[in-house]
Amino acid sequence: MIKVSLKDGVVKEYPKNTAVANIAKDLGAGLFKAACACTIDGKVADLRTELTKDSSVSILTFDDNEGKRVFWHTASHILANAVKNIYPNAKLGIGPSIDNGFYYDFDIDKPFTSDNLLKIEAEMKKIVKEDVAITRFELSSNDAIKLLEDANEPYKVELAYEHINKGENISFYKQDGFVDLCTGPHLISTAPIKAIKLTACTGAYWRGDSNKTQLCRIYGTAFPKATLLEEYLNRVEEAKKRDHNKLGRELELFTTSDLIGQGLPILLPKGARIMQLLQRFVEDEEQRRGWQLTKTPFMAKSDLYKLSGHWDHYKDGMFILGDEEKDNEVFALRPMTCPFQYQAYLNKPRSYKDLPLRYNETSTLFRNEASGEMHGLIRVRQFTISEGHLMCTHSQLEDEFKGCVELAINMLKTLGLYEDVSYRFSMWNSEDKQKYIGTKEQWDQAQDIMRKILDNFNISYNEGIGEAAFYGPKLDIQIKNVHGKEDTLITIQIDLMLAEKFGMEYVDADGKKKNPYIIHRTSLGCYERTLALLIEKYAGAFPLWLAPVQVKILPIGERQNDYAKKLANTLLNAGIRYELDDRSEKIGYKIREAQLQKVPYMLIIGDKEVEANAVGVRSRKNGDIGQMSVDSFLDLLSEEIKAKIN
Repeated sequence: MIKVSLKDGVVKEYPKNTAVANIAKDLGAGLFKAACACTIDGKVADLRTELTKDSSVSILTFDDNEGKRVFWHTASHILANAVKNIYPNAKLGIGPSIDNGFYYDFDIDKPFTSDNLLKIEAEMKKIVKEDVAITRFELSSNDAIKLLEDANEPYKVELAYEHINKGENISFYKQDGFVDLCTGPHLISTAPIKAIKLTACTGAYWRGDSNKTQLCRIYGTAFPKATLLEEYLNRVEEAKKRDHNKLGRELELFTTSDLIGQGLPILLPKGARIMQLLQRFVEDEEQRRGWQLTKTPFMAKSDLYKLSGHWDHYKDGMFILGDEEKDNEVFALRPMTCPFQYQAYLNKPRSYKDLPLRYNETSTLFRNEASGEMHGLIRVRQFTISEGHLMCTHSQLEDEFKGCVELAINMLKTLGLYEDVSYRFSMWNSEDKQKYIGTKEQWDQAQDIMRKILDNFNISYNEGIGEAAFYGPKLDIQIKNVHGKEDTLITIQIDLMLAEKFGMEYVDADGKKKNPYIIHRTSLGCYERTLALLIEKYAGAFPLWLAPVQVKILPIGERQNDYAKKLANTLLNAGIRYELDDRSEKIGYKIREAQLQKVPYMLIIGDKEVEANAVGVRSRKNGDIGQMSVDSFLDLLSEEIKAKIN
């Protein structure tokens, strides 16, 4: 018998080689029916896995994130099964789960159409209805390659060859006559997948390499209940309405031009105004907290990037100016500001009394993102960031890191984004040392320091192996857009390595020269990405303090125009952003248009308002407020702006 530790400290005994599925069944028919996978001693595994020793086991359902991944990964195999049933000559690529479902890549003669997707979806439902059992088996790498070659699956053969010298077996999953190379885990059968929807079909290069074959990628999602699918599709429709790429253009916040290029958006006056307000807010708050503003060049010689390590570790993501083989000097647009601000530190000798030294900058950066990664304002090739670098002693490191986190949290709370974020402790991958500089000892030291700080700060975080910067671990503050895709908004990094490389020193109290610890941080992150998230968060109805147009003045007729212009001048002198709509249109039309533009306040000006030297106030939130004096209205605006009410 073996002991199995279950939820809430319950321990049960089972015969050796008991499958976890049988344990789930023992715990209740409802749990067994809902089970997608399990964790065994913290590792996600198939329910069919047999236990051979005392273990800690947790049953995963669709309510668990890992359970969803297993569910959707299984659905991707059902998709591949369906495609092969209908199009036997299709070649299989890969088919992972993603944030809201799954996709699978196929090499096929003609790209799939929407009609094809309906046909494939029907075939998937047929496979599900048959309740096909899913089994796992392993082969040696040589046998696996032969199996895949016989099946004429060249992309799978390529994947299998990557294991040929590792001396390990390769796992496959089988459902009826369909076999696919896969590490798993998967559901026990196809039956739990009750609701399926194929959502899109696009092109995708094999292994993400534009020099390789372009495959046809089918996206889809699936759920254990039809009602869950219906709820999801409703959320998708709502997300489309809030999508910043659509709404931002409709509200004339930004646009793009094919002549300028992909990933290079143009901020229109309203969008540029919001960006200006954000930058002023950030810089003022940073100054209040002891940060000193710098302004550094947009480009530098390759020598600077070679010293920092960016040339070796980040060159593919940079825009290079010049030819290394022909030109004496080669320049590159900066992908980050750190090596530039280090030169500011090196401007003169430093003492421990100078530390902590906090440099901030509103930095324009350039990164050569892949064309397939571009999306509106979320991922662009030129962007602006609230970047900062903080040099301090070891004893100051924890308090200064905490101060950077508190600054970021303050920014997010003020903008109304804090409730949507999560934290990731991004660490190095010791199995891929080529990606990083420094020794294992330096990385262990830096990661131990960061873990201690995060734990002392009571931050609940996930760990991201391999997500660290090449020079140090970082805290990534993650956020999802309306479509559920997660991106990094803010990073705070500990760097124990670059100060020594750049010769950055300070004279300590004992008279000895030492290298400072460096914290790389953003306080708000990429302004373009933040603007995109704000558009989606508020569906374009920005808080008053951020609204590009705060007040719309709407005279009812021509005889109120002179008073309306006088009122406009009063608002201008009070620092209120306004627009005057004195067109010869009906007042109802003007009000509806202002509502569509999501303006916070409208001032309706009729004869009564002119006679009383007052304004008729209509609020975006509360509708018709009624008549009030101009001074009272200005006080109302002032209080709301000062409070930065979301």
